[in-house]
Amino acid sequence: MKFPGSVLVSLLLFVAETGTALYLGSTYRSAGDRIWQGLTLLFALLPCVLVQLNLVLIHRDLSRDRPLVLLLHILQLGPVVRCVEVFYIYFHAGRFEEPYVSITKKRQMPKDGHSEEVEKEVGQAERKLFTHRSAFSRASVIQAFLGSAPQLTLQLYICVLQQEITAARSIFMVLSLLSIVYGALRCNILAIKIKYDDYDVSVKPAAYLCIFLWRSFEIATRVVVLVLFSSVLQIWVLPVVLLNFFGFFFYPWILFWQSKSPFPENIEKALSRVGTTIVLCLLTFLYAGINMFCWSAVQLKLNDSDLINKSQNWYRLAVYYMLRFIENAFLLLLWYAYRTDVYLYVCAPLLVLQLLIGYCMAVLFMLVFYQFCHPCKKLFSSSISEGLLSCFKYLCFACKPPAAAMPMDKADLKSSDGTDDDAQASYKTNESQNGNPHPSASSNA
Repeated sequence: MKFPGSVLVSLLLFVAETGTALYLGSTYRSAGDRIWQGLTLLFALLPCVLVQLNLVLIHRDLSRDRPLVLLLHILQLGPVVRCVEVFYIYFHAGRFEEPYVSITKKRQMPKDGHSEEVEKEVGQAERKLFTHRSAFSRASVIQAFLGSAPQLTLQLYICVLQQEITAARSIFMVLSLLSIVYGALRCNILAIKIKYDDYDVSVKPAAYLCIFLWRSFEIATRVVVLVLFSSVLQIWVLPVVLLNFFGFFFYPWILFWQSKSPFPENIEKALSRVGTTIVLCLLTFLYAGINMFCWSAVQLKLNDSDLINKSQNWYRLAVYYMLRFIENAFLLLLWYAYRTDVYLYVCAPLLVLQLLIGYCMAVLFMLVFYQFCHPCKKLFSSSISEGLLSCFKYLCFACKPPAAAMPMDKADLKSSDGTDDDAQASYKTNESQNGNPHPSASSNA
């Protein structure tokens, strides 16, 4: 049975970030910065509430008689209780014979074009651990993109305005960045396991390293670009954020309305139509929050029972990173044009170059992951290099202006036609001399 290390990492990041946020909020209060205190506590407590709700819904505690567990969730101690329960199950597994064992069938990765199906016995303890891992993975994604990402942006913005980086604030920003990168990593792994649910997926350490570097460069550069832009154009950062957020929020709904599919009602049998709508809105809210800072690795498909588009679309991936690179470059250009005396001792051109190179490094590690380290790369219909090359060819062809018709003199036109006619006549003469009774291919054309 696999050691539940992901549960432990999620709990440590959750507790460390929440505790540091509360301490930093108290320092803002003692300094008289009520606005910074309120925003810090808001970005710390809102994801905590959503994490408790996620754990309760996945484990279906509302339909069980567990008042103590519900009380601990209300007190924001749900992850601690769940982690204790996970390790209790893990260390007591195998001591007693389980009365019920289910059999699952998974297909192995193709070897030499062949894929074998393997049966595996799954006991109640292992199934419970799987449910806990899934719940903590989703909780890590919620914590990362609805709490840590705005928190990191806020604290870096405060550092720029005050021109000071305290020890508590630097520790908090490092924890927030680790939480975001870990949440993005869990999002990648969840996407792989959902898309290839029929296969026995095993992620190697090289894949984890590539994802970690890819997400670290992508998220760090994105946050720095937003902070730099907001520090010089405070009013204009709101339209940029709202346009990004609502664009990704309504995009799955637009595709759903265009498909003219019936409203999904098989997400959870216990949910009513209103409850299903609320769950879908929260899901698209999280989807928009992820795409604000990085590629979500999944595409929502609301007319599907799994709510996930399982097809691999390299075109969307290429368009996303091209548009995001253009947006980051444009925001940096505006920051460079309107920068204030705060950046007097900063080499602005070098900083812009470093940020653009950092984003290119993220794209490079992403390409390495999909080309060499993806655990299911043998199932791809085309490699990432072939897919992106075809996307770039299509985009270049779409952007290519039509060739302008050049006016030609009648004499030139006549001479060119005469040349073609002479060549065709000579070709026919040769064919007739060779005794070929059939017309030539050129004459047929």
